[in-house]
Amino acid sequence: MNSATNERNWLFDPSLLKLVHQCRRLIQSEFGVKLHLDEANLATSLATYAGKTRSKHLIQTWEALKQRVPELGKSCRPQEDPAKAGGGKDAPRQRKIIYRGQVVG
Repeated sequence: MNSATNERNWLFDPSLLKLVHQCRRLIQSEFGVKLHLDEANLATSLATYAGKTRSKHLIQTWEALKQRVPELGKSCRPQEDPAKAGGGKDAPRQRKIIYRGQVVG
């Protein structure tokens, strides 16, 4: 078995998989992004969107998942937004409003 399979054995636990599906549904409804279970960086993507969300439910679900799988909290750091990482310049923030998966403004 390869190391990626060993790192993702927690996905075989039905109670943990339920939490992952909950996170994926909440992310899709808020951000319009559909995450797939076979993505190589699924945990990192979940952490990134949980860090950007306004949904308390998504934050609570992600925290519950991290408590049950301790390696998620250690290995998955949310990816920093490239616009925020760029030299500290105050660039105007482009706001994208998504409603039911469609960009509306």
